[in-house]
Amino acid sequence: MTDHTSDFENIGPYTDEEAVAALYKVADHPAVLAISEYLFPNEPMTFLRDALKSVRSIDEYQQMVMSRAVDWVINNTIHNFSYDGIRYIKEHNGPFLAMSNHRDIILDPAITQYVLYTNGIPMTEICVGDNLIKQSKTIEYLLRSNRMITVIRGISARELYLSSQLLSQYIRETITSGRASIWLAQRQGRTKDGIDTTEQGLLKMLDMSGTGTFRENFEELRITPLSISYEYEPCDVRKAREILISRTEKYVKKHTEDLHSIVIGIRQKKGNVHLNIGEPLTSDEIKEASYCDKNDRYQAIRHAVDKRIIEGYRLWKTNFMAYDMVNKSFRYADLYTPEDLEAFTEYTEHQLNKVERKLNRENLREIFLRIYANPVTDKERLAAGIPLRRE
Repeated sequence: MTDHTSDFENIGPYTDEEAVAALYKVADHPAVLAISEYLFPNEPMTFLRDALKSVRSIDEYQQMVMSRAVDWVINNTIHNFSYDGIRYIKEHNGPFLAMSNHRDIILDPAITQYVLYTNGIPMTEICVGDNLIKQSKTIEYLLRSNRMITVIRGISARELYLSSQLLSQYIRETITSGRASIWLAQRQGRTKDGIDTTEQGLLKMLDMSGTGTFRENFEELRITPLSISYEYEPCDVRKAREILISRTEKYVKKHTEDLHSIVIGIRQKKGNVHLNIGEPLTSDEIKEASYCDKNDRYQAIRHAVDKRIIEGYRLWKTNFMAYDMVNKSFRYADLYTPEDLEAFTEYTEHQLNKVERKLNRENLREIFLRIYANPVTDKERLAAGIPLRRE
């Protein structure tokens, strides 16, 4: 196998030594004291600064700071947090590729790490787009100290091919060597419309580094689908706004837009949240996919991942109410009360009022509601054997 050690340094997480140096610099950032007071109200105001200066490894940083920060999010912005399927990871007891749906920039992987940590399972490395670290050196320090793998975006086709090869090799070597598991979103960027689908190009990227048969290449990755569902979708109205604007013009993000989304996602009330860890793709599923021709092989893997994620997605009252509202039906009316519907309607209008008035309110409202309704539709399609929607 080719030695890519020097190349990997550009996309891999920090070493312990690099993380310690980076976090020491972060500790003196002007915002650290305020963040410390916000996330750790029962500790001295200097708690976060002191912790960042005292950590001696990435493990210490994740245990002393990150796990406690996620604990704060769960206790203060989530009504009830639950998870299931942890047995699939415990039974195998080895590195795996967590392929997750993607609803929030930071919380999806952070909550996953929290569940692994509380169950005594080594936390994963995390694939994150370089658009985040381009916004701020401080953000780069924090993310790469949190086992971030840099996914390069916005480059030429030739550069993208080479970058994909390197990323594929890194993911495969990290897992097959037994060094670590990896968290990877099923698509580039968050799901904006509530439809969770795996990008076929992502599966092709993973296969690029394989040196065996199609079946061997995918079996050794041990793909484990994850599905996280929020009762109140993080940044819901911002997603609806982006979709609406994109219908008539190219949507261009502001420089700090992702950072604002991160902050809103952390602080926004999320109601109930559930993480489902699905059964890893089986040898039989991968074997059956290998019998298909060319792109159909990837479609078969894609369908298997999507099926697990949709099955594992937990529906909430907000999903059923939105479905009935956009379809002008009472199909799921027995699952919520008139009071629930009134509260959700008020919540919807409150969120819509956060964006500029010039946007068409009727269209914005429908997009907003479909973010919540689409997971119900996908469950229905799956149950009826109807092909899942593709982008």
